[in-house]
Amino acid sequence: MSRTILDVHILHTLPPSNINRDDSGSPKTATYGGVRRARVSSQSWKRAVRLDFRRTLDDSQLGERTKRIGEAIAARIADLEPELKDRASALAADVLKASGLVKKEAAAKKETAKKAKEAAQHADVESGYLLFLSHRQQENLARAAIDAERNGTKLDTKQLQKLADTDHSIDIAMFGRMLADVPDLNVDAAVQVAHALSVHAVDNEFDYYTAVDDRKHDNQETGAGMIGTIEFNSATLYRYAAIDVDRLHETLGDADATRAAVEAFLRAFTTSMPSGKRNTFANGTRPDAIMVRLRDTQPVNLVGAFEEPVRERQLGERSGIVAEATRKLAEHTIEVENTYGDPAVAAWVTHVGSRTAALAALGEVLPLPALVNAVGATVADRLGTPA
Repeated sequence: MSRTILDVHILHTLPPSNINRDDSGSPKTATYGGVRRARVSSQSWKRAVRLDFRRTLDDSQLGERTKRIGEAIAARIADLEPELKDRASALAADVLKASGLVKKEAAAKKETAKKAKEAAQHADVESGYLLFLSHRQQENLARAAIDAERNGTKLDTKQLQKLADTDHSIDIAMFGRMLADVPDLNVDAAVQVAHALSVHAVDNEFDYYTAVDDRKHDNQETGAGMIGTIEFNSATLYRYAAIDVDRLHETLGDADATRAAVEAFLRAFTTSMPSGKRNTFANGTRPDAIMVRLRDTQPVNLVGAFEEPVRERQLGERSGIVAEATRKLAEHTIEVENTYGDPAVAAWVTHVGSRTAALAALGEVLPLPALVNAVGATVADRLGTPA
């Protein structure tokens, strides 16, 4: 059976920066090809993509991942039925417990049942882990709580779980959802995101800084008011993501929504960036090159192009990493596809300047907005909807 898989390959150069830190505050790294590389975790970039979705997508197309789910449902109950505002927290707790999304608390030992009930009227229940629900699912659960209260009916677990398993948002469909307590409501992710790796070896560096105490300075006193260090590196990253369009369509249940999701992801993944230390380094750059390849078999990560780290190569009067990385990526793409007899069904390229021109032969060259639209139109066509 033919599939629709979109591979997104990006070369992206960052100046001195620290966009994704480990527990000690150092830029994350990984060993690959026998040398240490700069690394940006997949979770960090997925978070950046989800935040960018808030800028480009309607609120009804998105979800919210939080432990404070009682607060979220209670707010919707209060908005939908202002008369129930005083009982919104209790109603939210009831519907979440009845659905199995939040476990029932053990009875309070030091409080009477009456006091416990009174406290519950105003306490927002929390889940034991981050709970990912679409905004439409939150509203559906809020309406179920309101209907049960108005009609004096009992909350039905199966019906509530059905409400939590329909009207999935784009971000849930893309990145998946795991509910340990209710595994039937798990959602398989339609998007894979690799940890970004530098195409070359990297050594972290330190910026020693001092801060001046304004009052001491004005009084002509010497000495810094504060000193410290910030660790950073600079790197040309290879970034990769894959979209299983068929799985995305299965979860969303609508071809138009699937196209909108694909286009939103391409825009967000290519132009977003994790926000670590951005005020310190002002490191907001755009990718040097973007290559999208449509496959009908399986995703193919091309990081093997950089298993041997790129080294600065003299190119006429100029030297640098990007041109050599582009050449290696282009060559590796052709070699992998020819060796395994698995050419791309279609391909598109966005690149900046002559340094990245080696990718131009591997797909239709378009500026990013046109690339996003072209990919979206192809997805719509393969899903059988008008482009």
